[in-house]
Amino acid sequence: MDLKEIQNLIKFVAKSGASEVKLEMDDVKITIRTGSENDTTYVQQVPMQAAPVMQQQMPAQPVAPAQEAPATPAAPSEDSKYITIKSPIIGTFYRKPAPDKPVFVEVGTDIKEGDVLCVIEAMKLFNEIESEVSGKIVKVLVDDSSPVEFDQPLFLVDPS
Repeated sequence: MDLKEIQNLIKFVAKSGASEVKLEMDDVKITIRTGSENDTTYVQQVPMQAAPVMQQQMPAQPVAPAQEAPATPAAPSEDSKYITIKSPIIGTFYRKPAPDKPVFVEVGTDIKEGDVLCVIEAMKLFNEIESEVSGKIVKVLVDDSSPVEFDQPLFLVDPS
């Protein structure tokens, strides 16, 4: 399990309101505890090998999420003026309300706050994802019917 997966798990547990989550896999055991003491989240990662057991405790809050490298060198200056709309949940991303319906938004579509941009299916429930900003869709970052993670970028919006 890599650092990004652990960070996503921490964010998910923090938003869920659970006080403790334990995850055991073949080679890793993770315990995430959220306490009332300053609302701090701790991760304890223990190797499951026969070697001497080492424990790490690290606060989850200060860890910055890993950023993906841009496809082109000119992208950082261009994309910096755009607002990124991210997935609030884990699930399957759909651009249409139904297979026989048109997509919610295309590149170039003007949107306003509260407009439905897509749906994300999680546990057989279809959740409409509404825009929190007004502007124009510049880029759709996820393919239709693709799995998405919590906090994964979905759309780039030009607010001007």
